[in-house]
Amino acid sequence: MSRSSSPPLSKTTVLVLALGVFAVFIAWVITQSQQIARYPDAPAKMIKQLRFEDRPDGSIAVVDYQSKQQVDVIIGEAGFMRGALRTLAQERKRREIGSEPPFELIARQDGRLTLADPSTGRMIDLESFGVINSQHFARLLRTDANQTQQR
Repeated sequence: MSRSSSPPLSKTTVLVLALGVFAVFIAWVITQSQQIARYPDAPAKMIKQLRFEDRPDGSIAVVDYQSKQQVDVIIGEAGFMRGALRTLAQERKRREIGSEPPFELIARQDGRLTLADPSTGRMIDLESFGVINSQHFARLLRTDANQTQQR
């Protein structure tokens, strides 16, 4: 009986094949990790469209998009609020979207609160950062014109 002899795979070939399989596996893991696991959003109970306007004194005016009335002002550090707004603003800048379109502050029927940017599709689930941080934004749903509070 004669055996068809094929040359054995060299160590280099085996190593290259193993690295190729490993690279494909790593690419798959990265792709899978970028898919965000999240529960479907509950229906909105209330949506408030807001614009956030930088002022020369460093404060941020919070303006109701519909009425054009200032409903609040963010004074001082206000780290969480400024950080959340900066995150959404950076995405707008990357996409060359101006500051005119409003953001949406969404109170959901299950009690969650979402800050959304309809112009980019980005959303921040505010309750994920703790009750105190989400309360800073929740206040904006209840504010009247000309109310100012330092944070």
